[in-house]
Amino acid sequence: MEEKRILGVLITDRKKEAGNVQQVLTRYGSSIKTRLGLHEAGNPDLGREGLILLELTGQEKDMDELQRELEKIEGTQTKNMVFTL
Repeated sequence: MEEKRILGVLITDRKKEAGNVQQVLTRYGSSIKTRLGLHEAGNPDLGREGLILLELTGQEKDMDELQRELEKIEGTQTKNMVFTL
């Protein structure tokens, strides 16, 4: 059975944590097939939070390591969605 794995990453303070998150995403770039970033634009007070959706690919252990590294960053939350085909 094939699976599609989506990882959601909520960043509660983009200004503070975006650089740390980007470093982890770059390090695990080969495990990321698709990346979608969502945030409020235009109003600085509304734009503190950000949501990143990642379609993951490759070895399960690498996907798990990516999630663990993101969870170590203060001000982030992660959630998994797994679809079986």
